[in-house]
Amino acid sequence: MRWVTVLLVSLLLLLQWPLWFGERGWFAVQRLENQLSQQNQANALAQQDNDRLAAEVHDLRTGLSGVQDQARREMGMVKPDEIFVQIVSPTAAKAASSPLPPRQ
Repeated sequence: MRWVTVLLVSLLLLLQWPLWFGERGWFAVQRLENQLSQQNQANALAQQDNDRLAAEVHDLRTGLSGVQDQARREMGMVKPDEIFVQIVSPTAAKAASSPLPPRQ
């Protein structure tokens, strides 16, 4: 009788092993669900970036204000009736006025 109990318990454990630790077991499913949620978050961030870039492309294609903003920002361009004022922080001024390191 004792051998039958041991045999049945070991058979039950043997049948339960794939359910918990197998390739499609509970732990594997939990790991895949975590990976899926992380990928969904990454996709949401990428979608926000894509939406922002699409809006910028639309603005550049349809209006002059986007082109003007980009020219001002990247190339420092100003209109003929504007006055350009540049404010430099003390740390940036000190870094700009320091001599270059000696060449080796």
